[in-house]
Amino acid sequence: MVFYKYQGTGNDFVMIDDRENKFDDQNLDLVSRICDRKFGIGADGLILIRNHRDYDFEMIYFNADGSQSMCGNGARCAVAFAGFLGIIEDKTHFLAIDGPHEAVLNQDVVELKMGNVKGITAKNGDSFVNTGSPHHIRVVEDVHNYPVFEEGKKIRYREDYAPGGTNVNFIEALDKDEIFVRTYERGVENETLSCGTGVTAAAIAFEQEKSDAEVKIKTLGGNLSVRFHRNEDGSLDNVWLIGPAKQVFSGKMELSN
Repeated sequence: MVFYKYQGTGNDFVMIDDRENKFDDQNLDLVSRICDRKFGIGADGLILIRNHRDYDFEMIYFNADGSQSMCGNGARCAVAFAGFLGIIEDKTHFLAIDGPHEAVLNQDVVELKMGNVKGITAKNGDSFVNTGSPHHIRVVEDVHNYPVFEEGKKIRYREDYAPGGTNVNFIEALDKDEIFVRTYERGVENETLSCGTGVTAAAIAFEQEKSDAEVKIKTLGGNLSVRFHRNEDGSLDNVWLIGPAKQVFSGKMELSN
C-alpha cells in the first residue's frame, strides 16, 4: 500500500488514501507497528482518508498506540492530503470522530474550524478544556526548561481523569496575545513537537477576557494561531486553528501480519 508522510508544525502522521477500504482499521497492532519509530515508518499518528456520501471525505485518525481521538494538526494534514489527492480544492466540509468540520486550504497553510467548546473548568489552579480531545492546561515559568514528560505523565494518569486520561499542556505567556505551548500527548505517551487540539485549548484558557480573540502560539515544531468567539455563557464557537501542513515523503509498505 502506498503511504504519505505529512507534518504540521512537527506533529507527524502516516497518511493513507483508503477510499477503496483496503486498510484493516480493526488491526490496532498494525497501526502501532506502522507508527513505531524503530520498527515502522514512525509517526505520532496514522490517518485514513475515506469516502463519505454526505461529506467531501472522512478522516479516520489513530494515535500511535492505536487509540482514537480528534487531532487538530492531523486534521489540517488530512485537508492538505485531500487537496493533494484532488478530492478538494480550496475549501472543504469533512467528517472526523468528533463530528463535521470546515477548512480552507491555501497552499501549505490550512485553516481548520474546530468544534464548539462548552467552556473552561478550573482544576486546582490549572484549567481543563475539551477541544475534541481532553486537555489539562498549566501556566508555568520558563517552559523551555520545564520537565514536560515527567510532570505531564503524572497528570495524564491522575485518578480524576480515569479511565481515559488526558493530554497535558504547559504554557508560558510571551506577550499579551502570544504564548509558548509544550504538550504531553496521551496515545503517544510522550511530548510531541506540537498538538493542534492542545494549542487550541491553551489559547482558550489563556485568553479569557475578550469575546473575540486571536492568540499566536509558538511550539517546538513551529508557529500556529487560534481565533475564537466567546459567548456570554462562557461557551465558544467559531474556533479556528491555523498553521502549516506539509508533505514530507511517500513510499510503499507491505500490510502483512
